Amino acid sequence: MSDSAALAGPDGAPRCPWALSTTDYVTYHDEEWGRPVHGDDALYERLSLEAFQSGLSWITILRRREGFRAAFAGFDIAKVAGFTDDDRERLLVDEGIIRNRAKIDATLANARVLAEWAPGELDDLIWSYAPDPAGRPAPRTLGDVPAVTPESTALSKALKKRGLRFIGPTTAYALMQACGLVNDHLEDCVARSAPSGAPGTARSTT
Repeated sequence: MSDSAALAGPDGAPRCPWALSTTDYVTYHDEEWGRPVHGDDALYERLSLEAFQSGLSWITILRRREGFRAAFAGFDIAKVAGFTDDDRERLLVDEGIIRNRAKIDATLANARVLAEWAPGELDDLIWSYAPDPAGRPAPRTLGDVPAVTPESTALSKALKKRGLRFIGPTTAYALMQACGLVNDHLEDCVARSAPSGAPGTARSTT
């Protein structure tokens, strides 16, 4: 499927092939993926979920998202920064999330770092690495979609320099795709030209 162009979805409209395996993916693809996400808490959530996804399929994370939100206080940075050792132990046995010690520790550590930043600082930093869309032709097939870019490498380095963990260049690019810094919907995909305010646009909780 690496060179697949857009394929017809359940309603006959063409979509990115990766979105067609489950109804959960179709909804996420149509209503969220690639739509601009702003707000420190909302971006912290996406950054955390992309880190948890590392080595797993995204559907595994997507189907546990409400469990993650419940476990991590809605990804409210200030609240997670105040989590105690008891909270950490609770997370390590929470079947509603991915019980990976290193990823849980990184999510807690990142919240403590971000709690010291000024409001909007995470939003500003991440979006400062959005490339000029005029210089990015629409991908025709999945083979045209990169896994890493110079911008994602630079974003990863910037976040790590500021003390954030579990955010390598590949994870940073997945974040950029999911949060609308780049538009990697395929050229013929029905969602490519959908308005940024379409239903399901990710919440902003700064």
